Amino acid sequence: MAVEITGRYAGGLKVDLHHGPSGTEIRTAAPVDNNGDGSSFSPTDLLAASLGACMVTVMGIYAQKNGIPFDGVEFRLEKHMRADPRRVDRLPVTIRMPAALDDRQRQTLENVALTCPVHRSLLPEIEKDIRFVYDVEVPVEAEAGTGAA
Repeated sequence: MAVEITGRYAGGLKVDLHHGPSGTEIRTAAPVDNNGDGSSFSPTDLLAASLGACMVTVMGIYAQKNGIPFDGVEFRLEKHMRADPRRVDRLPVTIRMPAALDDRQRQTLENVALTCPVHRSLLPEIEKDIRFVYDVEVPVEAEAGTGAA
């Protein structure tokens, strides 16, 4: 299934993007270290954010289908650039997961995250240091739920 995304140069090193299926619009801006004003996500910021969002999304899908508590999951990542040639160099990611998950659930969800489409699509030269930290306390009512993402 193809998804149409269109873009239009808005001037000032900014691009307006339009997501065809939803109508959502976002603007990118060149970063300060590359002649821009850094007023929004840069294209490489979106690439980096896509990794974290994709891993959490596919884990959420798995958790929802299997009744695993998943509320409160969050991630933090950093995008590190390389100068010559200019490209993304490193993407350290920390994903905070529910503390109550058992060893099998943890291993399965970690494997699911590492097989997300974005992770599989990034160049192997991009260092991806993925850490899972199990410290999120899930409310009792969420544990009884479906584990919705």
